[in-house]
Parts: sequence; structure tokens; C-alpha cells
Amino acid sequence: MYHPILRFVLLLSLVLCAGNSALAENGQEVEFKDITITTSNKHLLLFGVIKNDKQNELEQALHSGIPMQFKFFVDLFRTRNNWPDEELVSLEFKHSLKYDTLKETYQLEFEERKNRTVTYMSLNEAMAAMNDINGLKVIKLAKLQPDSSYELRMKAELSKKTLPMNLHYIVPFISMWNLETDWVTIEFTY
Repeated sequence: MYHPILRFVLLLSLVLCAGNSALAENGQEVEFKDITITTSNKHLLLFGVIKNDKQNELEQALHSGIPMQFKFFVDLFRTRNNWPDEELVSLEFKHSLKYDTLKETYQLEFEERKNRTVTYMSLNEAMAAMNDINGLKVIKLAKLQPDSSYELRMKAELSKKTLPMNLHYIVPFISMWNLETDWVTIEFTY
């Protein structure tokens, strides 16, 4: 009696594992590239780009009227030997993208830039801007101690905006783009 149930569970787990490995082999992932930490006259600045291999699925969703967003998490810690790390900054901000079907343009809202909205004519331009952290002011330099060690951690999540009612069950490709990067850690001395 337990054998048919056991066979079904094993078969189901094999199918799920094969599907996950096929996605990984196709390189369909989201990860940070070209991360740079530098300073201006007054601030510690962060630059980085997200490599996103899901553009076809995202384009279908956008053109169907479903907005999407990248949510970014940036944490800065001062690290000390034999002491717990001291959290200096914890930032969370979004890049929200939607498609205007009447004007055939893409509107991208940058939360870290006081909700500034920029309009793009092409999807490639909009996606490049959405995937880009460009000069994020992390902390004022006056709050950093010279010759101290620091650790910056960052992560991004790509997710759909909440859909009304149970619409996400009707639109099948939505479940594929709840993606996130791994936490990226950069250690530096100021």
C-alpha cells in the first residue's frame, strides 16, 4: 500500500529536481556584476549592475500590463575584531517599471532618487536603467572612521507587484520571475 505513494513521491521529486537543474543549466539567474564602492567629497557611493537572464518573460508580462520591480537591500557594517559588527546603514529601495500601452513607453520610478520617474522609448534602455545602481549615497564620510574595516552587503529581489484577487493563478509566467540574487559581501578599509 505504501509502495505506490512512495513511487509517486520519488517520481515527483525527480521531476522537480530535473526542472530546477534545467533552469540552472540555461543560465536563467539574477546576479550582481561590476560592483564598485567609491567616495565623493561627502559620501560613500555604490555602483553596480544586475545581470538578468529573464528579459523575454519580463517583456511578456510588462506588455500584458503587469508592472514589476527590483527591490534592493544594502547594509553597511563596521567590522571589529573580537566585537560584534556594528550596523551603520540599512537601506531598502525599489526600481518599479511599467509599460504604458497607449504611448508605448516604459516608465521607471527610482525610489532612491526621491521617486523620480524617467520615461524610456525602448525596453532595452528601461531594463538597463532598472538593473543599474548608479551612485547610491550609502553614508556620509564623516560617519566613517579612518583605517577601520567595513563590510557592505547587498541583495536584490525581482518580483511582480501584487495583482488583484487571484489573477496570479491565471497568468502562468508570473511564478517564474520571483527571482533574487544571493547576498554579495564586499569588505574594504576606509
